[in-house]
Amino acid sequence: MFNNLQDKLESAFKNLKGQARITELNVASTIKEIRRALVDADVNYKIAKEFTDKIREKATGEKVLNAISPGQLMVKIVKDELTELMGGEEAVFNAKGNPAVILIAGLQGSGKTTFSGKLANYLKSKKGLSPLLVAADIYRPAAMEQLRVLGEQIGVEVYIEPENKDAVSIAKNAIAESKSRNKNVIIIDTAGRLAVDEQMMTEVADIKNAVNPQEILFVVDSMTGQDAVNTAKAFNERLDFSGVVLTKLDGDTRGGAALSIKYTVNKPIKFVSNGEKMDALDVFYPERMAQRILGMGDITTLVERAQQQFDEEQAKKLESKIRKNKFDFADFKAQLDQIKKMGNMKDLLGMIPGVGAKIKDLDISDESFKGIEAMIDSMTPEERSNPDIINGSRRKRIATGSGKDIAEVNAFMKQFEQMRDMMKNMNKMGAFGRMMPGMGKFKMPS
Repeated sequence: MFNNLQDKLESAFKNLKGQARITELNVASTIKEIRRALVDADVNYKIAKEFTDKIREKATGEKVLNAISPGQLMVKIVKDELTELMGGEEAVFNAKGNPAVILIAGLQGSGKTTFSGKLANYLKSKKGLSPLLVAADIYRPAAMEQLRVLGEQIGVEVYIEPENKDAVSIAKNAIAESKSRNKNVIIIDTAGRLAVDEQMMTEVADIKNAVNPQEILFVVDSMTGQDAVNTAKAFNERLDFSGVVLTKLDGDTRGGAALSIKYTVNKPIKFVSNGEKMDALDVFYPERMAQRILGMGDITTLVERAQQQFDEEQAKKLESKIRKNKFDFADFKAQLDQIKKMGNMKDLLGMIPGVGAKIKDLDISDESFKGIEAMIDSMTPEERSNPDIINGSRRKRIATGSGKDIAEVNAFMKQFEQMRDMMKNMNKMGAFGRMMPGMGKFKMPS
């Protein structure tokens, strides 16, 4: 995500390395490079110029504090301005009502239907609501089936009228039906349309007028850059939508949509989505995104995801086993399962400060764990709970059962022992309890 932009911004900051203070002279080339990086990322030139003019105004002549280099100060200024450009603070999402109605709109192929499923899953699992998905795309039969399959996958009911060719009446009927089904939030997935298609634009406006939604979310494919921003402007003029959703952030996105859309339509980005998994949806935090664009990581989101997967009771049990040096392969596999639930592995590693730039060219797949899992699955229950009994003959059997070389099994066993030793040493220092994800006493610094 934003790898090219990140590289170019890092290159721009190098111009200030070794300087004692920021001056008009040494900041000029940096500003020029930042503007060029933004334009290359498909940000409108007017927005890029206004953005860099603000940076120049804040940076020029500012004294550098002790132990802070001009390059570091410039990074902070750019981070603050990027945060402001993308909205400043987290936007409020209103899912309160009897029922609350959320209307989803956007271009063809932007990922609306998948996002509708993800939003329903988010509201059900994170907010404790009872959502109803509504299939109001009357032009694409596959859209109704797709929504039905997604609803089944996440355990959310889907309202479908296969023979009805009036999207407005489908939406109104669904709201009436929701009350008998005790649903408190309705998510209406509308047809993908083009801004120039007057008939379909009128239809989605008619749905809005008929159901009076609390939220109208415009779904944008992040990979379409400035084109998506221009389309958002046309949609906003007709719908006056309440927020934006950026999809496909895991693709080869240049970042233009994320950086330009708030400025262009003056509507906040509320969610970001990547991948096909139903839990791959995040609330949009402008400051966290700015940090990630600048290669500063996003440790807050990483910890939040860990806390969602590791409950306090589970953490205490694991800590107790580590204290007694009883951590085994069954525990290890359970931890792998929890980590996989946190999201895409490369995305997670990119949240660690300083790691993102080092791994950007590496192919880190969620499949990376499969070899390890195969070796653990090839062990007997006794071997999983008592790693010390795994001798040479047992290792050969595990290698055969998992389709691995004996050398790979030996390497894995060695790494596991090293990890156990590290955990034991951390426990002696009292550090492990403080670091366990999900522990109630763990607090992020304010």
